[in-house]
Amino acid sequence: MSQRCSDLSRAAGVPLSASATTAEKWLLLEVPGSWHRDVSSEGGLPAEAHEAVTAWLADTPRSRLQFIRRSGRSSSGRSLAFVVDARENGGNVRRIELADQADLARVDLDTAGEPVDGSLVLVCGHGSRDACCALRGTAVFGALAERLGEEELWISSHQGGHRFAANVLVLPAGMHFGRVEPGEAPFLVARALAGRIELDRYRGRTCFEPIVQAAEQAVREATGLDVVSELELTNVEGSTVRFRSWEGAEHIAIVEEVAGPVAPASCGADPEAQRVLRARVV
Repeated sequence: MSQRCSDLSRAAGVPLSASATTAEKWLLLEVPGSWHRDVSSEGGLPAEAHEAVTAWLADTPRSRLQFIRRSGRSSSGRSLAFVVDARENGGNVRRIELADQADLARVDLDTAGEPVDGSLVLVCGHGSRDACCALRGTAVFGALAERLGEEELWISSHQGGHRFAANVLVLPAGMHFGRVEPGEAPFLVARALAGRIELDRYRGRTCFEPIVQAAEQAVREATGLDVVSELELTNVEGSTVRFRSWEGAEHIAIVEEVAGPVAPASCGADPEAQRVLRARVV
């Protein structure tokens, strides 16, 4: 049996930094059972719901769709949707209860729902997309299942970056983590829910573009600032990224793209040079 892409990525030393998926608005749809390889394709939802969701994604800048599920959840025949605003400041979650999935065509996704006081934790377990996510993600989900509520923790569809499995996404803060092991998952997630970042598993914040993710990682490593809200992006000009801390100090990083290790991006793919962004604090 050939090695998995997550094993090859780790062995090659492909860095996690600046690899987080980028999105500011997330639409999470509870869809039990197995999923297509691409959840945005037709067939995963009733036709009218698919049309409504596709239109919302097209009209909503920097938006992303995720299917979610949780085995054994008592739903009484109803399903849930969450709309997440994951901007750098002021993130929030709205919970929408649906009579059925076709109900998506009849609700206003921009206003419907009730606010959620708390965070959502998504573990990628999209096996039809990549085996690494199913194998590693399922183990991490199991390590967290008894510690988090049934509407707090979910298996999700592809988050991007199966070579970094297991991937864990915490919303609305948009903290994206990779190579999470079952034994460390409870500690990592507990810290994330308290607003703190485990930098050695950190892929970046999803509200930031990759250049900013790279700069943020470098600044946090140099300063020890691990509270997610402790840094605020103030400016991006070319390869120069500026942040301001709570205390008013300015932190500047210069980012460059360098040749990265050679590894497959997914299971079964040919090895290729990985894009790597390197940042230095000045």
